[in-house]
Amino acid sequence: MRPLVSVVVPTYNRPHPLAELLESLSRQTYRHFEVVLVNDGGERVDDIVALYPELDVHLIHCRDNIGHVEARNIGVKAANGELVMLCDDDDLLLPSHMERMVAEIADADFVYSDVEIFHYRVENNQRIPTARFLFAYEYDREAMRKFSTYVPSGSLYRKAIHDCLGYFDPYVHHYWDWDFFLRVSAACRVKRVAVASVLYAFADNGDNLSRQMDDKRRMYLNRLSEKHGLGDLPMKNFWLLLEEPEVKKRRANSKVIWDGFPIVSRLAERQNRV
Repeated sequence: MRPLVSVVVPTYNRPHPLAELLESLSRQTYRHFEVVLVNDGGERVDDIVALYPELDVHLIHCRDNIGHVEARNIGVKAANGELVMLCDDDDLLLPSHMERMVAEIADADFVYSDVEIFHYRVENNQRIPTARFLFAYEYDREAMRKFSTYVPSGSLYRKAIHDCLGYFDPYVHHYWDWDFFLRVSAACRVKRVAVASVLYAFADNGDNLSRQMDDKRRMYLNRLSEKHGLGDLPMKNFWLLLEEPEVKKRRANSKVIWDGFPIVSRLAERQNRV
């Protein structure tokens, strides 16, 4: 029996990246999945979903903007699948990703893959990749208490994990994924899949949450540290952290499968025809 996968996606006013994600989901070789799309108080996305009738999309509209962490919690609670796959609305999954992850979880509770970070520019409603960086690091739980190399997009886990560990913690906000990873890895079987089958978006204009460094981020980082006893965590620029010796020594080999071409959505195709 093929397990049902629930792909949980929070979204907020990013119609074109969301359409690209749905396009990438429509190309998956594994077909037994649903998409739980939580619109976090943004503009309606019904017309974007309608462009992909072959996808089983459960669309949840939040009246207010409650934040991406709570939106994910709503999505997970509404999921029908035995397995949950997380994905941000601006990231992309390569066609073989879901099939591979379902196979890999057979002897684990939680699996995550390597990713390629891609920079891009926007041209005619389409993200055009301008540079790419392989983000692949050995799984080392102790080392990941200081610097997490877990990217939530595309990770797959057994929904029953939430029965034991609870849901995502909005109290740590920016670091909800790091917090969840530390909780899961302390109690469950975790596996890294050494294939870069997820594309993680970094805008060339710097408009990315991972690049913002402000007082709120420090507050949330301190909360995370207190919760897990992590000590004094650095708040360096993301790219500078990757150059730290203890991070560089964990760099790992990975299978790179992306051809480098953009994933063109039906929304972009339709708008560009006008």
